[in-house]
Amino acid sequence: MRHDPATILLYRPVSQKELDLIADSGWLEFPLELEEQSIFYPVLNEAYAIQIARDWNVPYYGIGYVTRFAVDADYVAQFPVQNVGDQAYDELWIPAEELAEFNQHIVGQIEVVSIFQS
Repeated sequence: MRHDPATILLYRPVSQKELDLIADSGWLEFPLELEEQSIFYPVLNEAYAIQIARDWNVPYYGIGYVTRFAVDADYVAQFPVQNVGDQAYDELWIPAEELAEFNQHIVGQIEVVSIFQS
């Protein structure tokens, strides 16, 4: 009998470039090669991810996507929740050099749950 680990749902607002790289992975991992990214920061609630995709990504990139994915809860517990302002603005900060290992703890596929365009 196989035991599936308990998971936590996380969200990640992404640009078209990042979404294309996720798709290239078979929807299984986040890309390592984004130079501007020293910290990978998934967020803990969909409303916050929507706000970033709609209010920041759309003006900057012309389009914003919200992805949702499950991660092994025991593994992700090592990363303390970071609040970056408002009560709902909770993120995890994963150092870029640890993203490959983080990707190994994603359970199932990454999915797109919202799309915003200008």
